[in-house]
Amino acid sequence: MIPIQRKSEAISAAEAVRTRQLNQVHGLPVLMEPTVSGVDLESWLGANRETVEHLLFRHGGVLLRGFEVPSIAAFERMLEGAFGGLLEYTNRSTPRTQVSGKVYTSTEFPANRTIPQHNEMSYTAEWPLKIAFLCVQTAACGGETPIADSRRVFERIAPEIRARFERLGVMYVRNYGFGIDLPWNEAFGTTNKSELEQILDRSGIQYEWISPKRLRTRQVCQGTARHPRTNEMVWFNQAHLFHVSNLERELREQLLAAFREEDLPRNAYYGDGSPIESEVLDHIRETYQSETVDFPWNNGDLLLLDNMLASHGRNPFEGSRKVVVTMTQSYRVQ
Repeated sequence: MIPIQRKSEAISAAEAVRTRQLNQVHGLPVLMEPTVSGVDLESWLGANRETVEHLLFRHGGVLLRGFEVPSIAAFERMLEGAFGGLLEYTNRSTPRTQVSGKVYTSTEFPANRTIPQHNEMSYTAEWPLKIAFLCVQTAACGGETPIADSRRVFERIAPEIRARFERLGVMYVRNYGFGIDLPWNEAFGTTNKSELEQILDRSGIQYEWISPKRLRTRQVCQGTARHPRTNEMVWFNQAHLFHVSNLERELREQLLAAFREEDLPRNAYYGDGSPIESEVLDHIRETYQSETVDFPWNNGDLLLLDNMLASHGRNPFEGSRKVVVTMTQSYRVQ
């Protein structure tokens, strides 16, 4: 433990930080905050990694509040020091900007839009086990990052729906080069077609060139997953987010009028290619809503999530908002 001086007394790192539940009903996130001034979060986090991981495995999320995080570079350094190498944001589904090294802005969607609950990169066969958010600037109004326990979502999904997703998985279909959504070079980080095809082959993503500039991909991934450390089952897919019904009504109608279904920028199906029923998607969204926990951001808050045990989203906001993100501990389905 790291001794911390306070007047003439020396207290342990365990005594210097207190832990309590922020939400008594849902149990996440757990709040950790210093009891004295001058606690060096980078040193404390490095020395207490096992404690923090235990809380993550139990609750899914830990909110570190009241510590000083002097810069985005310090945020990056302390996460890498505590949990190992950070990950590049590859196989992107949303627009982001690289801020520093392997730290990115949170999803750059219009401020007036809600981002639904999701586990980061659960639309792929490889994802980060941990994701961390640093609130640099709170919004004037709104802009919370609501979270939900993926174990509780799994348990509340109707058994027959859960069984179908477990058996079939989810097929994600994406079309690039239509001037809507991300272009393939931004999604996969290359402008070279040969290199792109190698990335797709390694990732197990089926693809076809509709034209020299238009690419269609299909990938079948898990609907549920088992956590590699806790052995618990979690709801783990983005069917409700990728599906065309997730779009606002006016935009959805415009896209359906302009494109054939197979040419939509993105869509989701059962893993066998059959359509996901609207009532099933409604049930999934309602289940997430029932498990969602909101808490207001404070400047300097650092939120750690076990990316399999907890999903996250974003509420609409007004004014300027800056939350940056980094990911660590890549995991691939065996």
